[in-house]
Amino acid sequence: MDDHRIVELYWERSEQAIKETASKYADYCYAIAYNILGNREDSEESVNDTYLDAWNSMPPHRPAILSTFLGKITRRISIDKLRARNAEKRGGSNLTLALEELEECLSARDDLQKELDAQILAEALNSFLEELSEIERRVFLCRYWYVDSLEVIAKQFGFSPSKVKSMLHRTREKLRKYLEKEELL
Repeated sequence: MDDHRIVELYWERSEQAIKETASKYADYCYAIAYNILGNREDSEESVNDTYLDAWNSMPPHRPAILSTFLGKITRRISIDKLRARNAEKRGGSNLTLALEELEECLSARDDLQKELDAQILAEALNSFLEELSEIERRVFLCRYWYVDSLEVIAKQFGFSPSKVKSMLHRTREKLRKYLEKEELL
């Protein structure tokens, strides 16, 4: 079933919407959740919570791209779940590693979040991503949006893990310079 029809089912308040969503997007949402949580049960729970959140969001929201909408929900729910179980003490998750890598660029000033509105930073990141080559942008998003491991990214793009690591390092350095130029660091 196409995404437009699935969204229509939500608007009609048909329970078939959740069945169709699960049929088409369960693996996609599970992959996002598992990359963040690293735990099968929590990931499955996050996916189920995603369906509930989608149900509660439509209407009034009508997503233009259903996969992106579901991915955002899954990511948010999974990050919240990770925080709730205090993953910092357990360590080793892909999210923790990915955030540590970005920390060099984004936390150069302790008061960054206090001084910057989240929308300004989001717009700056979007502008930065538009300046990257397609391959750099896709690798960057795989790591820092989908929280894929270096090995998964390497396999997906046919690169060695060391090439991916190097590419991400160079991209983070570009990001740091971009944010400095925009006076956001």
